[in-house]
Amino acid sequence: MINPYMEIAIQEARKAAEEGEIPVGAVIVKDRLIISRTHNLREAMGSATAHAEILAIEEACKILGRWRLDDCDLYVTLEPCPMCAGAIINARLRRLYFGAADPKAGAVGSVVDLLRMRAFNHTPEIYEGIMESQCEKLLTDFFKPLR
Repeated sequence: MINPYMEIAIQEARKAAEEGEIPVGAVIVKDRLIISRTHNLREAMGSATAHAEILAIEEACKILGRWRLDDCDLYVTLEPCPMCAGAIINARLRRLYFGAADPKAGAVGSVVDLLRMRAFNHTPEIYEGIMESQCEKLLTDFFKPLR
């Protein structure tokens, strides 16, 4: 099933690949309106923290003028890493939708499951496998010539 917000996240991931970045795209939605959309920019920015999720959260906070995003949802093409999972918790995002699992660094069930730990002060709703095959193909196509 096609999800229009994940489709936009996939478009962002394609931009990342075209720029030589790992193809991950993210979109933040509030009241069915896109607040921010971006993709990985680690190489371009020379920053270890320039993951799509972090950049989308920062932009959404700037646009809304607040750090709490408890009425917003995040769509991302790849399962968040521990850093991004922490940002999701800290921003109080309402829901997380992600496409492909990340068996090497995923922090939403693949390696660890930070977002379902009740020890933290916030637990978003989680929906995984959204347009999974399309998200996985982006990564496979990107890494195939590099191997």
